[in-house]
Amino acid sequence: MQRSASRPSLRPVLVFLALAYGLAWLVALPLWLSDGLGNPLFGVLAIAIMATPAIAALVVVRFVERPVSIPHALGLATYRPLGRFFFFLALGLILPVLLVLAALAVGAFLGLYPADVTNFSAFRAVVALNDPTGTVLETVPIGALVAAQFLSVLAGALINVVPALGEELGWRGWLLPRLLPYGMIPALVVSGAAWGLWHAPLILLGYNYPFAPGWLGLLAMVGTTMVLGTIFAWMRLRSNSVWPAALAHGSLNAAAGFSVVFAAGGERIDTVNATILGWSGWLVPLVVIAVLFATGQFRGRAYDPVLAVGPRAGAGAA
Repeated sequence: MQRSASRPSLRPVLVFLALAYGLAWLVALPLWLSDGLGNPLFGVLAIAIMATPAIAALVVVRFVERPVSIPHALGLATYRPLGRFFFFLALGLILPVLLVLAALAVGAFLGLYPADVTNFSAFRAVVALNDPTGTVLETVPIGALVAAQFLSVLAGALINVVPALGEELGWRGWLLPRLLPYGMIPALVVSGAAWGLWHAPLILLGYNYPFAPGWLGLLAMVGTTMVLGTIFAWMRLRSNSVWPAALAHGSLNAAAGFSVVFAAGGERIDTVNATILGWSGWLVPLVVIAVLFATGQFRGRAYDPVLAVGPRAGAGAA
């Protein structure tokens, strides 16, 4: 019996997940065999892990799917309509910063995030640690230093877009469109959950959730990626390009430091409950997602000929 065109083979998806997960664990293996997050190579290995979804997607596209155009198959080469593309690029730069700040405000309101927006005591401590002479704090007002962090985040977002693209090429560039024939909701849920579980090699070592047991940290990470992944998916689908999602991912990573900038010194930040990584930080993004669904932003996106690139003539079926 011939397979329905609307329900393609899951073989490429399974191969992609096996490669992305296997490579991530392989790259993280030195951390597990030594000092964990204290390994001096942690920063290098963490960036290398971010490239594994892109590597997995490229392998599947090149050797399993064999599409007419690899850049189009990954969402790299679609920029039209240009106005919409640039709009979502701008949104990708700004929206994650707003969501991170909103998460801190909600956490502070609920008593889950120890905020200090008067003296910025935690940030003062970080500045002092990096400036033992105290020259910076003596010559520059703390308010000016805080304001400078916003410019730093914008610059960091542009720098972070390169490693972030390593993840986005896999999760939103390749995987999401391949799951769309199974329905919008399943595609969003599965791609978001897969993204979260892929973080297991680092999360189980205490990354992002240092005060939680590994299983709880991983569960929280999956919740975070399902929520934020839906917003990134909206950018990917509406722009027909992976670039806005990659920029949003880079902006999110750059803005993560705001949780220290606005925190009270000496207070523990429980990321299971607070910041964009915790459940209170998901509330505003969930409202955004509800509005997107209510206004039909995901309607009619179950199949898009721009995203579904067929095999080359003469190529074997995937």
